[in-house]
Amino acid sequence: MAALGAPLRTLRALLRELRHATGRHYRDSPAYRHVLAAFRAHRVTSEKLCRAQQELHFQAATYLCLLRSVREHEALHREYHGKGERSPEEVAGLVGFRLPQQPGGKG
Repeated sequence: MAALGAPLRTLRALLRELRHATGRHYRDSPAYRHVLAAFRAHRVTSEKLCRAQQELHFQAATYLCLLRSVREHEALHREYHGKGERSPEEVAGLVGFRLPQQPGGKG
């Protein structure tokens, strides 16, 4: 994984991936509420210095990487997964060949 960017950028990207994963009503999901609560609880304020800020940011970036990878894997799987067994004529057409005609009108 590359170097960590800004925490706000990671949060926005994480929420974008949650929207892709859960659909239109992603703000109602428990994952959305948990992520926002965790980022709010671990922000640095003038009163305290949060010792776990980098740890939370790293975990969020790791989870973001997981969500992106799963989404991209599903897209690749839908595109390239086999559709079942194909007929010999269809396979020949895919590679640019034609099957020979059989005598007697059978082909």
